[in-house]
Amino acid sequence: MDVMDRDHTLEFLNQHVKTDMLMKHLFTVEAAMRGYARKYSGDEELWAIAGLLHDFDWEICPTPESHPTFGADILREHGYPEDIIRAVLTHGEHTGIPRESLMEHTLFAVDELSGFIRAVTLVRPNKSLDDVTPRSVHRKLRDKNFAKDVNREDIIKGAEELGVDLGRAHQLHSGKHEADCRAHRPDCRQYGRGLIPRPIF
Repeated sequence: MDVMDRDHTLEFLNQHVKTDMLMKHLFTVEAAMRGYARKYSGDEELWAIAGLLHDFDWEICPTPESHPTFGADILREHGYPEDIIRAVLTHGEHTGIPRESLMEHTLFAVDELSGFIRAVTLVRPNKSLDDVTPRSVHRKLRDKNFAKDVNREDIIKGAEELGVDLGRAHQLHSGKHEADCRAHRPDCRQYGRGLIPRPIF
């Protein structure tokens, strides 16, 4: 089977991802990567698969420091292309591998920010992205006690690498993009009903 087929990748994820929380993160980043691929005329399926795979090894790594190198070796064994593997490797600052392609810069930029926006969404009264504003995200970014696990330095650096004004970096795509992303919702195991937020930026 073609490793770049999304259904194949979902089966691959089912073999390695253990929790709903991680799967939701992967789907969120996938949605963001689809939106950016459209914006920058990239290969949407390639960028989306990179988003789906970027953290797949997080729960199975022998040590946190071995992520994502540990996962990159598994991806090679399964025949994923090197541009996907490079994107996975370069989204981790500690690997020391410089980001080169636009896809690599984008994956790094959306990874931490997508998690942060989801955290902001979950504390809004309606838990809806429609309620998330630039002001609410900036306010939470300044609150060091909120979402402490999110690396704010990576969020800032990611926006800089894309040449995006952080003040507007988290603006969401239109409802059409949300509908498009929901059309890609998987039917795999218990993750089939997971919420997929709109792509960010």
